[in-house]
Amino acid sequence: MQKCGIEEVSTALKSEDVTLILARRETEDPEVKHLCKLAESKGITVIKGSKSDMWRMARINEGDEPPGILALVGRKPDASIEEVLANRGLVWLLAGARYPVNIGFTIRTAEVSGADAVFVDGDLNHDDRKAAVRASMKAHRFMPVHWVNGDEIVAKAHEAGFRVVSLEDTGDKGPWDEDLTGDVMLVVGGERDGIRDSILNASDSVVRIPMAGFVPSYNLQAPVAVVAAEALRQRSD
Repeated sequence: MQKCGIEEVSTALKSEDVTLILARRETEDPEVKHLCKLAESKGITVIKGSKSDMWRMARINEGDEPPGILALVGRKPDASIEEVLANRGLVWLLAGARYPVNIGFTIRTAEVSGADAVFVDGDLNHDDRKAAVRASMKAHRFMPVHWVNGDEIVAKAHEAGFRVVSLEDTGDKGPWDEDLTGDVMLVVGGERDGIRDSILNASDSVVRIPMAGFVPSYNLQAPVAVVAAEALRQRSD
């Protein structure tokens, strides 16, 4: 997803589907400037960021300075629902989550672990949606995020060839025992009620995260991070 530094970005611009460039605002590096001009000539959006932005977002930081340029490959942040499903890959559905911070952190986790999109089925007003965006560190700049009806998007995902894997405590195996490669929609439910029956019944598989204590459940963010990391591991092998 991310190409980091002059060499990787230069190679990507020659042979890969680069959809966004992030370059250091105050750079005087002629190679960075050349790559930005090349990207713009190809119709690729170039965003300028501070030194701090580059430190935070770079996949690799070596030496005393962050990379001068980063590229997003293969993922269109402004892709429509139809485009997301047609492009296939790994997507998340948050089905019934209520709290903006949890939703935002989940979107952030999905983006950093390489997901292709996030769908949110949640009854949030305008201010709450803005709060979720803030909590996500504005991850929608780098990945499509769509507010949807959960049952409808699950049906569309099946029609597009996705397997639907839900994360719920009724599951009979861990995510490490489930195939998370290929075209997969991962579903996580709301903080209080979990995933509603209509979506669970439509799922191809249900996985669970083991628990050993007395508190009845994890915070939403914890199991999402576990499954996201496992999906990234499997898809990177």
